[in-house]
Amino acid sequence: MRTTDLIPREFWRKIRDAGIDGYMVIVGLMIVITAVILALFAEFIAPYDPIQRVGPPVSPPSTQYLLGTDSIGRDVLSRLIYGTRTIMIVILISTVLSMSVGIPLGLISGYIGGKLDRLLSLIMDSIYAFPGLILAIAVAAVLGPGIYNTSISLAVVYIPTYFRMIRGHVLSLRETIFVEAARAIGAKDRRIMLKYILPNTLFIITVVFSLNVADAVLTEAGLSFLGLSVASPTPDWGFDLKNGQRYFLSGYWWPVTFPGIAIFLLALGFGLLGEGLNTILGKEEI
Repeated sequence: MRTTDLIPREFWRKIRDAGIDGYMVIVGLMIVITAVILALFAEFIAPYDPIQRVGPPVSPPSTQYLLGTDSIGRDVLSRLIYGTRTIMIVILISTVLSMSVGIPLGLISGYIGGKLDRLLSLIMDSIYAFPGLILAIAVAAVLGPGIYNTSISLAVVYIPTYFRMIRGHVLSLRETIFVEAARAIGAKDRRIMLKYILPNTLFIITVVFSLNVADAVLTEAGLSFLGLSVASPTPDWGFDLKNGQRYFLSGYWWPVTFPGIAIFLLALGFGLLGEGLNTILGKEEI
């Protein structure tokens, strides 16, 4: 089976005909798929145990330690591979939580309107007014370190984004002809929202998901750098970046360089995917 057969042919045709935006989606997908593979098969790919000392401290990259060792003597490559799993778990949990809350609330608020819409919009705007990283730091500081607490912190940050995007689109959809026709034949509000309106918001959900995940990668790394995410010795890119930066000026560049590159590439992958899909699906919507 060819790789292209795993993607619906119609969608693949749109990607192929989209020019530079299609290439952005393809490159983004390649980066994301690579990260998923590393996260799923870390035990088989990593050459060493990521939390055990395997060599001399801050040993430079060599044939034995491809990316060198950190200040404790742990293999940097192994920690990068296992760190992929950590950040992907956090992103997955936080995304599911934020979508599970933001999408239904946005759907209900935009369709029903009235006092409920004003109340929910006021609450979400109040949350959205805080810078994402500052809000995540505040929530993480209250909840404490840990994968699940970090996921909740990120979910709180991105719930208003899903709410605002879905609500805005529902406000325009509820006055369309097909919704009016559904009301005319006696369809209940719940059926109209789930069967007629929600499917028409999927392209927005896809784009918001991709762009939010790209931002979540940087936010999670920021929390880890500040010591508010996972606890040591769990492999984490932001945590390793913090530990390595103190040795950078002494000439030990590898403990900080490779985690930084990993954070950049994963954020870039999701960013390219989101921007490409935004343009392609936006054209289809028009």
